[in-house]
Amino acid sequence: MSSTEHPSRQRIRPAAVAGRFYPDNAAELRAEIASDLTASESADRCPKAIIVPHAGYRYSGPVAGTGYVKLLPFRQTIKRVVLLGPAHRVGFDGLAVSNADAFATPLGLIPVDRLGIERILQLPQVIEFDEAHAQEHSLEVHLPFLQVTLDDFALVPIVVGRAEPNDVKEVIETLWGGDETLFVISSDLSHFHDRDAAKRIDQTTADLICSQNVEALTPQRACGYLAIGGMLLAAREHKLPVTVLDLRNSGDTAGGHDKVVGYGSFAVG
Repeated sequence: MSSTEHPSRQRIRPAAVAGRFYPDNAAELRAEIASDLTASESADRCPKAIIVPHAGYRYSGPVAGTGYVKLLPFRQTIKRVVLLGPAHRVGFDGLAVSNADAFATPLGLIPVDRLGIERILQLPQVIEFDEAHAQEHSLEVHLPFLQVTLDDFALVPIVVGRAEPNDVKEVIETLWGGDETLFVISSDLSHFHDRDAAKRIDQTTADLICSQNVEALTPQRACGYLAIGGMLLAAREHKLPVTVLDLRNSGDTAGGHDKVVGYGSFAVG
């Protein structure tokens, strides 16, 4: 937001899942994120992208934290975050951007990169569709992590509907940029298997992601498989490696062992 623009004139996408997926109290939220950023933050270079889960923090926060901690040494370098996650609430064709000027969390407002959005709106698969964003948690849960791990940055929020990985890749390539641009891909892994089965399935999925085997990814392996696939296609083209940072499930973090959800954290580049 520019210093001359009055906040009341801003189009704000308010937090929809604060108090459910993560704390709605700012101090509690910062403390919970800090507890999830305990892995080593050392990194020779900033990842071009991270793939991180989007469940409630008590379940997936520790796994997401292993990805976000890698950003801390580069918190002043990253100035734009392109955030892609799957649609859970509304069905639509293509990839949906928001009309908002800023996204709100209990930690404050994140300005939206309107110029970046205007660029990708020139692509036929990208639409402006606020309904896709209104209640979507797959993007929102990452915003407080970004606010804690980065300094000033602008956001390009994209919900992925019915599309192809190549559609996603084209959007990613359009916004590729340099070291100032980070991509965050939001995805959980397997759903509702018992803990042992989930570990086997998710290990195979992690191997597919790290080998950049886009063609073998399915919605049963990762709900954000389209966004992951688009990122992997771009990684192939740019010759960037993909490494797994963490691989757990809700049975390992805060849930029972009968019907678990899998979580993985990956770095690209």
